Amino acid sequence: MARLRSVSPQAAALLSTVCALTACAPVGPNWTPPQAVSTATSFRPAAEATTDSATVSSAAMAADWRLIFASEKLDGLIKTVLTGNLELKAADASLVAAQAERSSALGAFLPELNANGGAAKERLNLASFGFSGGGFPNNPQFSLYSVGGTASYPLDLFGGLRREAESAQARREAAVRQRDAAWLAVTGQAASEAVTIAVIRAELAELDAILADDRKTVELADQAERAGGEAHRATVTARAQLAADETLSPALRHRLNVARHALAALTGRVPADWSPPDFDLTDLTLPATLPVTLPSQLLHERPDILAAEARLHAASADVGVATARLYPSLNLSAQITQGALAPEHLFDWKYSAASIGGGLTGPIFDGGRRKAGVRAANARLKNAAVTYQRTIVNAFTQVADLMSALDQDQATLAAEKRAEDLAAETLRLARLAYTGGATGLAPVIDAQRQLSNARLTLVRAEGQLRLDAIALFVATGRGLSHSDAEGVTERRKSANPAT
Repeated sequence: MARLRSVSPQAAALLSTVCALTACAPVGPNWTPPQAVSTATSFRPAAEATTDSATVSSAAMAADWRLIFASEKLDGLIKTVLTGNLELKAADASLVAAQAERSSALGAFLPELNANGGAAKERLNLASFGFSGGGFPNNPQFSLYSVGGTASYPLDLFGGLRREAESAQARREAAVRQRDAAWLAVTGQAASEAVTIAVIRAELAELDAILADDRKTVELADQAERAGGEAHRATVTARAQLAADETLSPALRHRLNVARHALAALTGRVPADWSPPDFDLTDLTLPATLPVTLPSQLLHERPDILAAEARLHAASADVGVATARLYPSLNLSAQITQGALAPEHLFDWKYSAASIGGGLTGPIFDGGRRKAGVRAANARLKNAAVTYQRTIVNAFTQVADLMSALDQDQATLAAEKRAEDLAAETLRLARLAYTGGATGLAPVIDAQRQLSNARLTLVRAEGQLRLDAIALFVATGRGLSHSDAEGVTERRKSANPAT
């Protein structure tokens, strides 16, 4: 084939037309952020909150949620968890895959270049073509050497490639948000396990004090029985209470071991390889005022909602991908080949051949597969839209439940403190009455039992308040400073990543 020296006016006109066509808007729906599922400005009715509840603005909630405890020990634990957590490593690997898929989709906008070369020894059967005798050798043998290259470029006439890149970019953002969700879940679990350890240790400390008081009561009962001031029934009752309280310790220690094992698993290690630090409730001090009324704008920072929105965006772009397959596709290609019978002539320009052209491919009949693909893509888009709405509704419900729980936790904690004070005062008065001879030992034992229950209940209430505070901050998507800026930038980019 002759060397290609110039482009004809007809070819230039064709290229101009093609370039104009490639500037057309891609088929399929253009992405627009979904409408809000609810216009509510708060997560729950104002009537549910107490009159002294605190309303916290979005700006006030912007700090890392771990700072609510101001605990260096907790911060160190979470850093250890983040370093080795296996779920986060899996999320990071998924993100790397999504980024690679996005790069692959963007690479489709660039020409594809390939090189080829070959050497072959051939033998022709000239007799089969009617050449025999007359100076033609029978079945001549010769060597053929070739080297060359090809270039191809798909003209995205209907935007299928652009929609594929848009979908890949949206899925990459969804992977970022999934990593954020895993980050929140893991840090929340670590903080919750730390609180559980602190609560159980506080319960064990209270139980030790309760057992010490029980033993004192048994001694008083023994002394009174020996002195003839109390019946044997009082001694049995005191010993029964001591035995009942002693049964609480094994279950508490088992729960403590389970919490420690859970923390070890969060670091990616087995329990025998790592022991977490011990926490006390004093290490996890909450602020004086906790939020029980939050603005619904915080909802837009939850990573699961942002991930659902990104998947909805990807599903919208996939409709364009499926729609573009209904239309013809046009590829430009160019090829240059050097071929010679001897290696020393391989790079001689007179042995070159070149071609340039375009290939148009259009569907005629495919059994309805492409149209079915469009219907399936539209159905997936509807599914993604419903999933997005469901995610928002579930988020509103979860946060409303947690704020209600936090509100009631604070009321419960105040009531439990009053109950403990009253139980302690009741025990003091009962002991005074007993030592003064006004009553027997039974009221002292009853008062001691009430105080023991009040102490343990108070510790559990303090722990529940901390657990619900952690759950609320996780549910509102706090503590994601490591990817906030990146996510905002991604969402502000054009839906067409190639422009």
